Formats: sequence, structure tokens, C-alpha cells
Amino acid sequence: MIRPLQDGDFPAWQELWNSYLRFYRAEVSESVTEASFRRLQLRSDGLAGLVAQAEQGPLLGFIHLVFHPSTWSTAPYCYVEVLFVSTSARRTGAAMELLQGAFAEADRRGAARTYWETQTFNGAARSLYDQVAHPTSFVIYER
Repeated sequence: MIRPLQDGDFPAWQELWNSYLRFYRAEVSESVTEASFRRLQLRSDGLAGLVAQAEQGPLLGFIHLVFHPSTWSTAPYCYVEVLFVSTSARRTGAAMELLQGAFAEADRRGAARTYWETQTFNGAARSLYDQVAHPTSFVIYER
């Protein structure tokens, strides 16, 4: 089941969030983690969070969305900032369901485009993404 992130989800979401950060060898302060959860759950600042949950069971994964304006469209864009599914829930369809939930939310908000990025070595994710979208020729730079 895909549903919006709720206030009571924090402990389970945080466990998944920490697993995501470990996967990418990243660190985020506790204050950023708590603020991010609040903003995702409250759907503030253009953020929205969805979770996959087993029937009457634990959270299986989450997807974080960023809705923002664009100079290329009068409609907003939807950026999928994070998609993560627990190791035990991989290959169950949870990631595809989260993507479909994100697409539904983007459609509901009238987004002209939904886009995301992943690392080139993340073959499992890329094989999923290839089923629902196409890669672009853009290279990402950051400072």
C-alpha cells in the first residue's frame, strides 16, 4: 500500500533513512533529519513524502518528492529526490509502486515533468527506471 508519510512514521522512516544514507556513505545531522521528516510529512516547502507499507505491517520504503517551478513550463516539475526500499522488500514491487504513487501525485498536482537521477553503478535501480522512463544525455554538476 502506498500512502502519504504520517507523523507516527518517524521511527520506521528514520530507520529506512539511515539505511539509505549508509548505502550512499552519506551523513546528515539529526536536526536535518528531523526537519526533513517534518517538511515531507507536512508537505511544506514543495516537499512531499510517500511510503510503501505492508498490509498491517512495517514500512517497506519511501519516496521523497520536490515540487518546484520551472522557466520551461507554467506547470510545476516534480523531482524525485530519494527512492529507497529496504533490502528485505526489494524485488517485491514496492519500488515500482512508490514510483507509480509519485507519478499519481505529480499528475494530481499538474506537474509537467517528473524526473530523477541515480548513480551509474546502481544497476538494480536503473533496470527499474528503464521500465518507466528514459535516460537523458545530461550530466549533473554540483558545487
